Amino acid sequence: MTNQDRRSRTPNKWKGGKSNRSEYKHRKPPYKQTSTAAPQGSTQDEPEESDLLYGRHPVLSALENQRQLNRVWIVPHLRYDPRFHPLLLEAKAKGAVIDEVESRRLNQITQGANHQGVAAQIAPYSYKDLGELIEQAKAKAQQPLLLVGDGITDPHNLGAIIRTAEALGAQGLVIPQRRAVGVTSAVMKVAAGALETFPIARVVNLSRALEELKAAGFWIYGTTAGYGKLLHTVEFTGPIALVIGSEGNGLNLLTQRCCDMLVSIP
Repeated sequence: MTNQDRRSRTPNKWKGGKSNRSEYKHRKPPYKQTSTAAPQGSTQDEPEESDLLYGRHPVLSALENQRQLNRVWIVPHLRYDPRFHPLLLEAKAKGAVIDEVESRRLNQITQGANHQGVAAQIAPYSYKDLGELIEQAKAKAQQPLLLVGDGITDPHNLGAIIRTAEALGAQGLVIPQRRAVGVTSAVMKVAAGALETFPIARVVNLSRALEELKAAGFWIYGTTAGYGKLLHTVEFTGPIALVIGSEGNGLNLLTQRCCDMLVSIP
């Protein structure tokens, strides 16, 4: 996208106000209407959870992708399973401690979670720099798609978003540092291994991050529940950043002002 293209961007029509992007006056966002019928409180900064991963698929994915593991607890019959055994030997050679334990010990370690016979202590998740995430997304796809989370506080919701986004072919996710959940053990469990290949950038200021995405040629679409064009009627073209709001309040007003268009999720 050229600088001239960026200057011609159409201002967004967010509910209850005017666009703060007056320099973009003549070009409409790149969508096409289709005839498809419609298918159907304040949060404090949350401390990171323990760096514990559990469950066969999440731990196996971490081993396969050579994630740095400090310790692995595993029941005897699973330790020598052909899926796990060679990978455990590799992890041990790199310094991981492999503990063969009974299921009741895993119950204690995971506080009664559904561990499926294996758990691992992992190094803290390594976030991407936003600029690096943008470059990688453009290198991987002609029409890159990045998701942006605006104040998502439930780790299960974030994990589900990551799992779904990775399955749909999105190139990454952007989340804020404050008033939002980060990558925790609960997020990793729900993401079911997707985090081993799906990159995430964590930014200090979400509005600035959206402006950086615009400067890189991305169109910013904010999702809402009650207004905006119906999501299924919009044919997206070009680099896209799709912004998903928090569980309770959706997109905040400042985030809406940063969007080129609001789209409604029925």
